Amino acid sequence: MAPILLMLEDDVERLDRFEVVAAKLGVEIISWADANIMLAEMGTHLHTATLISLDHDLFPFRDVDPGDGLDVAKHLATLAPLCPVIIHTSNRVRGDAMEGEFELAGWAYHRVPPIGDDWIEADWRRVVKRILKARR
Repeated sequence: MAPILLMLEDDVERLDRFEVVAAKLGVEIISWADANIMLAEMGTHLHTATLISLDHDLFPFRDVDPGDGLDVAKHLATLAPLCPVIIHTSNRVRGDAMEGEFELAGWAYHRVPPIGDDWIEADWRRVVKRILKARR
């Protein structure tokens, strides 16, 4: 069975790039573009997840507030650590708050800032590969 990565990401172009990289690493992505829906649905996937990757800023769709990555981080922080988390947001302040939630709850986390044109293919990929290798 392929490793499972749960992802919060609302940018379709980014998600396509994440999926290409994940496929090359043999990882299956289950993604959500809305934090509220992710919170409602991810419970059935949490115990099989190898990794979680979270954006913070999400754009409203049809004037519906999609929540944000900090909402998911706060929820996860109420649970016993299950797997490593990657925070992949450009929002430095809220990314720091997400880190704080994971730090206080004892979750392993990594920060991959979206800097440069190939950050998914280079930086994010490198962190995912390292996490997968450590979990074998």
